Amino acid sequence: MSHNSQAFLSTNAGLPPSYETIKEEYGVTELGEPSNSAVVRTTVINMPREVSVPDHVVWSLFNTLFFNACCLGFIAYAYSVKSRDRKMVGDVVGAQAYASTAKCLNISSLIFSILMVIICIIIFSTTSVVVFQSFAQRTPHSG
Repeated sequence: MSHNSQAFLSTNAGLPPSYETIKEEYGVTELGEPSNSAVVRTTVINMPREVSVPDHVVWSLFNTLFFNACCLGFIAYAYSVKSRDRKMVGDVVGAQAYASTAKCLNISSLIFSILMVIICIIIFSTTSVVVFQSFAQRTPHSG
């Protein structure tokens, strides 16, 4: 209670201290033009933008539900979820690695499934032609 309490209790007898007293007491100076003509240096911090890493979750889910040949769609879905988890943590490199693996698995699942559908269509059409011909030979033609 040495210096500060004496400054507030002394001169004004019950009135709060004025602005000038506080300004002098704490050494506040008025701001204006800088006294020296030194060069002002600025620092620029480049904040990285949020990198958009596609995680292919929707594509993997579609392949899991419809084109799940050899469980490639399910494995792609697992890698897509791992990619999304890495992206949420902030590990962009890990997210890109998992997303790349999920993309490759999705492409291979899609190609493999489309080839299987084409092969099934070919087998079904040739089998139906053979069956139709065998029934046509069994039944005598009335004419």
